[in-house]
Amino acid sequence: MVIGRRHLLLGAAAGGAASLLGACQPRDERVRIGFIVKQPEEQWFQDEWRYAGQAAVARGFNLIRIGATDGDRVLTAIDNLAAKNAGGFVICAPDPRLGTAIFQRAKVNNLKLMSVDDRLVGPTGQPIEDIPHVGISAFKIGELAGTSALDEAHRRGWKTDQIGVLRIAFDSLETARERTFGARSALLKAGVPAANIVDAPQRTTDTEGGFTAASPVLTRRPDLRNWIMVGLNDEAVLGGVRAAEGLKLGADSVIGVGIGGSGTAEAEFVKARPTGFFGSVLLSPRKHGYDTASAMYDWITRDIRPAPLTLTTGTMMTRENFRQLLAAEKA
Repeated sequence: MVIGRRHLLLGAAAGGAASLLGACQPRDERVRIGFIVKQPEEQWFQDEWRYAGQAAVARGFNLIRIGATDGDRVLTAIDNLAAKNAGGFVICAPDPRLGTAIFQRAKVNNLKLMSVDDRLVGPTGQPIEDIPHVGISAFKIGELAGTSALDEAHRRGWKTDQIGVLRIAFDSLETARERTFGARSALLKAGVPAANIVDAPQRTTDTEGGFTAASPVLTRRPDLRNWIMVGLNDEAVLGGVRAAEGLKLGADSVIGVGIGGSGTAEAEFVKARPTGFFGSVLLSPRKHGYDTASAMYDWITRDIRPAPLTLTTGTMMTRENFRQLLAAEKA
């Protein structure tokens, strides 16, 4: 009994010491910032997270990465951020029309809110001006894709009035519509006949979606043998290129210009022989990840509200310069 009691006393003392030691352990009081993305499996969003993580290390805050693929998951994520005492979050929502619900939920939870990539809209379809946004100048980037493709067509000696333009379209997404309409506008201004610009509506924004959309359209226009292809992203354009290859239209007959500067583009550029995927407008996930997370940190800690609207541009990337551009982006 004495021995048992001694053990109990020692155990109690040890437990008390452990509790005291635990109480003395420094708590992590760093600012917490959420970063919610709609498609966490996509390289663009993984890069945004990576650069936001670099900002967290450099600025000294905790980054909470969350993938939310629908409205219910977005609202749950916001509540969870509040439960974790986050100060605010950056979001690329699965549907910009969730803007009002996201704005209200952030307000109820006393969380600061920024949007990135896709701008959140209200019930009338207009942007919610009270939410700072960092996005892409979609129309101008589309114009760059169109003019770059046409420059290459002229270098090849193609006649402007004999060029076919395949607009691989995903018009339900405003950013996608602006990008491809920017390319279309630039090509029309340069003299490409409107009748030669044909739409190939996508159901999905991946390579398979681009292929499925492009194949029947190309088949219906055998009169056009030289094609410029533009789309929302690199994957859509690559799908068009693959569809053209199935119709015996090779690299000498196709100038595909994607948008994103993704691993999809890089994989085409490293091939020993050129394909119809000519180039990609390189966008900067660093600005959309590092800069937004850093701006949110300043807003939380120093009450410096981000600019209402910041639009980034892109750089034309081809087989000739992709290594240098990607190395500079990752530096």
